[in-house]
Amino acid sequence: MRTLSHAVQRGSVHHAYLFVGSRGTGKTSMAKILAACLNCASGPTITPCGSCDSCLAIASASSLDVIEMDAASNNSVDDIRELREKVAYAPVSGRHKVYILDEAHMLSSQAWNAFLKTLEEPPPRTIFVLATTEAQKVLPTVVDRCHRFDFGRPSAEQVAQVVRRVADQEEIDIDDGAAALIARHATGSFRDALGTLEQLVAYAGEQRIEPDDVLAVLGVADAEQLFEAMDAVIARDPAAALRAAAALAASGRDPGQVLRDLEIHGRELLTVQVLRDVPPELRVTADRDRRLAEQAGRLAETDAVRLLELVSAALEATANGAQPRIQLELVLIKAAAPEVDPATGALLARIERLEGRLAGAPAAREASPAPAEPSPAAPQPAAAPILKGAADEPTPEEPEPTPEEPKPTPEEPEPEPESPVDSQAEAEPLQEDPPPAAPGPVDLDAISSLWPAVVDVVRDGNAMLAALLDGARPLAVSEHELTLAFPPDAAFLKRKAEQDEHRRAAAEALRSVTGTSLRLRYELAPAGSAVALDAAPESVGLTSEELVRRFVEELGAQELAETDGDES
Repeated sequence: MRTLSHAVQRGSVHHAYLFVGSRGTGKTSMAKILAACLNCASGPTITPCGSCDSCLAIASASSLDVIEMDAASNNSVDDIRELREKVAYAPVSGRHKVYILDEAHMLSSQAWNAFLKTLEEPPPRTIFVLATTEAQKVLPTVVDRCHRFDFGRPSAEQVAQVVRRVADQEEIDIDDGAAALIARHATGSFRDALGTLEQLVAYAGEQRIEPDDVLAVLGVADAEQLFEAMDAVIARDPAAALRAAAALAASGRDPGQVLRDLEIHGRELLTVQVLRDVPPELRVTADRDRRLAEQAGRLAETDAVRLLELVSAALEATANGAQPRIQLELVLIKAAAPEVDPATGALLARIERLEGRLAGAPAAREASPAPAEPSPAAPQPAAAPILKGAADEPTPEEPEPTPEEPKPTPEEPEPEPESPVDSQAEAEPLQEDPPPAAPGPVDLDAISSLWPAVVDVVRDGNAMLAALLDGARPLAVSEHELTLAFPPDAAFLKRKAEQDEHRRAAAEALRSVTGTSLRLRYELAPAGSAVALDAAPESVGLTSEELVRRFVEELGAQELAETDGDES
């Protein structure tokens, strides 16, 4: 506070100050120190003695010249009018009267208007100090008449130094790790840190204050349990993650607080990952710091960010009434087993498939046999007709011939013409060119597990189509085609899904989720078949009229009456 020091030394103290900062950063304490500097028996001075009558009265909050008001409970016009009447009186024993108005933003607009003239032109030797945590709520006309000072949030190391200094003055035996834990939990508030220290003195009695005592008083999760939970996430072991959640819940601590502690631990891991070191504000003990760095090194780069996102969603759900313990279990299980989330599993499957394709492309090219020499009598692929049924898929382009592919030279003799029957037999298989093969093997189980994600992608653009496809299940898959089966009594759903625009949208969603381009083929499962249609929607089995009514009610559709073709 260099500016305030110079103002006191030069005798040019302003009549109104605005102290802005988060709670517990020393705004009110600084206002009392300013009052002591001005009213000390040896002052005005920047080093008040602390032993004169004025300093002792200010320290004990009994000075008649230092009036502290809480604007949260004294925010009416009548309170301000009473204040204006008292301002007119001269100081009793000191040089200046200092009014400290805490939580100044709580004053009403009417109260500010009543106070504005007095604040602008106060009586001689009267100083106002307005302290607030929300400066944006103070009237601009008031801010203009004050000298503003912003109090920054102290670091954890600075708070720990204050805790240790107070402990030394009060002869409190405290471990350095415990002091660091107090400082970190205070989140930049000196007042909260000293309040916790006072609680610990009553808790520990005459014994030394250890980190375990801090954990017990604050109700935060044990650091060892948090490390075990993250070890389960790193090991991709959902069973161990569930056991870790049970251990955290069985410790007797509030699951909501455990979620916040897990968020802090995830943030620390992310910080260590980015900085490649444990910063000073995160250091507690040598063993704990070493384990934090080791765990951050084993954690995947994206897992820390994903964990923070999961915890954030869980805290939001908890605030909306969800059970904290269930949310804690979901966070750890989802973090340890990403595949339980269809959308996330689809993304991971696609990434793994693409990575495998990139890594195995050269080897696959070397292992593939050279293409056989094409028959001279066979017609050129460019001249092959396209079947009507392939109109839904883009026409595949012929790959350019590789250098190893033999080409007929002009010196070679022209082949003898074959009979029309043989030519037609050889041209038959070329009537429909298959689309390019999907990268990597296509597995029915994988397609089945990702099918809910495909339906979700479709739902983003077409809710009605998603309702149709929700009744289908992958039945068979080949290199170029996926067969989907509808229940035997879902012919209406099948016909709707076979429409061109619906077929194209479903194929595009399948490609975006799995990375494979497959034609879609629909069929009705035979009655009594073993096709797994356990998740069929309620619309299956309804009549056409009932299904139309469901679409109208659930999707906001509008039913149009049929008209004859000859009506105008």
